[in-house]
Amino acid sequence: MAAKKSEQKDIEQLAINTVRILSADAVQKANSGHPGTPMALAPIGHVLWSKVLNYNPKNPHWANRDRFILSAGHACMFQYSFLYLTGYDLTLDDIKNFRQLHSKTAGHPEYGLLDGIEVTTGPLGQGFANGVGFAIAQKYLAARYNRPGFDLFDYKIYAICSDGDLMEGVASEAASLAGHLELGNIIYLYDDNHISIEGDTDITFNEDVAERFRAYGWHVQVVDDANDIKAVANAIQNAKEEISKPSIIKVRSHIAYGSPNKVDTAGAHGSPLGADEIKLVKKFFGFDPEQSFVVPEEVLKYYHESGTRGATTEQKWNELYASYKAAFPELAAEYEQAISGELPAGWDANLPVFSATDGKMATRQASGKVLNAIAAALPNLIGGAADLAPSTDTNLKAYKSFTVENRDGRNFHFGIREHAMGSALNGMALTKGIIPYGATFLMFSEYMRPPIRLAAIMKIRPIFVYTHDSIGLGEDGTTHQPIEQLVSLRSIPNTLVIRPADANETAQAWRVALEHKDGPVILVFSRQGLPILDQEKYGKASKLEKGAYILSDSKKKPDVILIATGSEVTLILQAQEKLKSEGIEARVVSMPSWELFDKQSDSYKEKVFPKSVKKRLAVEAGSPLGWHKYVGDKGDVIAMNGFGESAPAEQLFAEFGFTVENVVKKAKALLK
Repeated sequence: MAAKKSEQKDIEQLAINTVRILSADAVQKANSGHPGTPMALAPIGHVLWSKVLNYNPKNPHWANRDRFILSAGHACMFQYSFLYLTGYDLTLDDIKNFRQLHSKTAGHPEYGLLDGIEVTTGPLGQGFANGVGFAIAQKYLAARYNRPGFDLFDYKIYAICSDGDLMEGVASEAASLAGHLELGNIIYLYDDNHISIEGDTDITFNEDVAERFRAYGWHVQVVDDANDIKAVANAIQNAKEEISKPSIIKVRSHIAYGSPNKVDTAGAHGSPLGADEIKLVKKFFGFDPEQSFVVPEEVLKYYHESGTRGATTEQKWNELYASYKAAFPELAAEYEQAISGELPAGWDANLPVFSATDGKMATRQASGKVLNAIAAALPNLIGGAADLAPSTDTNLKAYKSFTVENRDGRNFHFGIREHAMGSALNGMALTKGIIPYGATFLMFSEYMRPPIRLAAIMKIRPIFVYTHDSIGLGEDGTTHQPIEQLVSLRSIPNTLVIRPADANETAQAWRVALEHKDGPVILVFSRQGLPILDQEKYGKASKLEKGAYILSDSKKKPDVILIATGSEVTLILQAQEKLKSEGIEARVVSMPSWELFDKQSDSYKEKVFPKSVKKRLAVEAGSPLGWHKYVGDKGDVIAMNGFGESAPAEQLFAEFGFTVENVVKKAKALLK
């Protein structure tokens, strides 16, 4: 028995050291990367992939797998090594091709590039906050679908985070939210290695992290040595048993462990160790210093067996699900529909149609009516706001809030934590069966740029709802009036931005958003009431799906084309009438989405904006940047060239030139 234990210990140590050297070799070959952290954390990875995680490399998307997030994304060779060794679709050549063009092994983990990567991380703090979204989604799925004897969804969210993650403000927001919601399915391991790029973390970071997380309401443990795999395993087991609090395990590690000259130094953080130092590392661990990318057969066999065990675990789950499906066919059908990525047939049957006789309605209010009309047909549509549900009209009135007591609640209170909200939405969107949305004022999209950008990179579809979209929010003043935000958001590749003109365009904006795939959707709504356009007179708002369409045309070839989005569409309609009274023919184009319009055929673009009509005037209460693509060198733009002021909306529109008189004046100036 003692001999077997010794053999087991020997193979485990060899396996750990193989990961260390494999990681260092890959960074060295690339001449770029972060070798120190993978070398330090190899024992933790060993515990996770050989003893703890439920996963199946042959079916990486198995529904009840544990989720692992490397929030310290710079240490990605750590994750790549274990994915390769446990049998994911990754070869040793892929490891050798680390950080090279078109490689699966990118410089930071990228979702969609490699199976086993649950989320794209890199910007520090994002993975930490994504995990909170993953945890929320698991709790919601469990509450909606689990039944006594059928714990379909009981997976955990594991992550490794660094000093850098915990310094970023988004981690604080997310930790506070997770503690408040008592997300006991979170188990994070904090790599306490005392090193950042500039040197010892004492120069910037000397807080008591354990006490900080206890204050957030987390379960906190401390492991004194990352090399003590028994202590690490025991701490993880304790965390699994703590179901009422999220867990963080503070693990003291030594960056570049095994490197005689670079252990515990910043030199091992963001640079290769160097050819001579790599040889010393290999000598330290008993490897041939003249050979690289050596993976002993017994190590590969050991980790492959760990990966193979996951297939058995999944098979048991599949059998459980088959019994569940027989017992609860309606719930199973609903779940299968949700994870298919397609919307249920007839989901839009209750999509409201608004009448011009209904009077003025803010598009934020119309959005709220749309959400509540379609909620019953889309049980996987869940979301909330950053303490602004009454202002953004995003509350689902027939449903409870998601709380500790009500895990099946569909209304989320993210608190005044926009950055964490955005990152959590990404984690929710990465969970099959969930369509998440989150709302705040357009101005505060500034706090959410990192998760929006990452959603675009990952081609996932959270829905970001932004209201109070212009100087029309009035008295709140300069600090709250968005000016540059629209063009800023439009500049993000693979992002769909829609700013509807009225209630009916708003309904269609939600339809397009829900049917959209492969990228985030940003819906931008007004605070102030807007007239509802007569669909009999102006045509159906479903044309919004084209991005831009002729809302009101001239009786003959137009002299000028007026273009607007959102609240300014009504303004140019009024200007069209005034110009007509003066004998000037104007076409009115509603252009709620640049991105949708840019995808249309050349013939459709020519129909809306014929090359023969060069006099074009765009009107938008935001930055003019980008509009010249559509108005051309013979056109003009009425926009905001500075910040707003604090005053009633009508006074502001007059002050900054968003009036019928000014539109007419600018149009006539173009014609001269």
